[in-house]
Amino acid sequence: MNKDPFVSPALKWVGGKRQLLKDIKPLIPEELTMYYEPFFGGGAVLFETQPEKAVINDANEELMNVYRTIRDDCDQLIELLKKHNENNTAKYYYEVRGFDRDQALYEAMTATERAARIVFLNKTCYNGLFRVNQSGQFNAPYGKYKNPNIVNEETLRAISRYLQKAKIEIKSGDYKDAIKGARKGAFVYLDPPYHPISYSSSFTGYTNNGFGIKEQQELKAQCDKLNKRGVRFLLSNSYCDFITQLYQEYHIKQVSAKRAINSKADKRGEVGEVLIANYEIQ
Repeated sequence: MNKDPFVSPALKWVGGKRQLLKDIKPLIPEELTMYYEPFFGGGAVLFETQPEKAVINDANEELMNVYRTIRDDCDQLIELLKKHNENNTAKYYYEVRGFDRDQALYEAMTATERAARIVFLNKTCYNGLFRVNQSGQFNAPYGKYKNPNIVNEETLRAISRYLQKAKIEIKSGDYKDAIKGARKGAFVYLDPPYHPISYSSSFTGYTNNGFGIKEQQELKAQCDKLNKRGVRFLLSNSYCDFITQLYQEYHIKQVSAKRAINSKADKRGEVGEVLIANYEIQ
């Protein structure tokens, strides 16, 4: 299947991998029977690779609903986004953001209406920061952008064509369930919430479930299981002693990416990250 150059992430996402594609892409095996991405997020690696068979998953149900909608109802999604674009003001933004505070209203929305809401909020919220509170309600403030790209029709249609043409299973749940079926010959790219280098850098608000030390250790155990089954994996995480010691028996490569989610501008910039694999990487 020929790659479509217009296939790229539809949403801005915390920890998105566009910055690291130049480092990640050369490390993905050319021959693979199935591609798995259990922490999907913005999907930059899948869209750059465009495998013919894949399982993608994220704990964020609203996120994965966006991709199901792009695949199954792209025309209507674009029409709804055009309406959001016409009405884009701070007042309108907070009205749309507040839909999930009204349970009856929210449950009455179609999957496509919910997807359009998420895309609109993502493109207009402050710093592109998808963030929910403990109740799972979207709570990022308005971004005040002059010309946000709310209706990115070319990209949406390209993603829709790819998701329809390829055999892509779209799941939303526990990452462990998403990789259960991985067997020898498959490849798994893991991009979990990063272990914080400092308390202030910790960000797990894109779902209302945290990802702490215990969860990082559980993830390492899952990687060990993949390794025993002969499944190749590549994992991204922060560059720190905890992570490098946790995965010390595997191949580790240090890389850097520019990050811009810190609320203080002078704290943004290049941060150390690692790529970890159970096969040789350079």
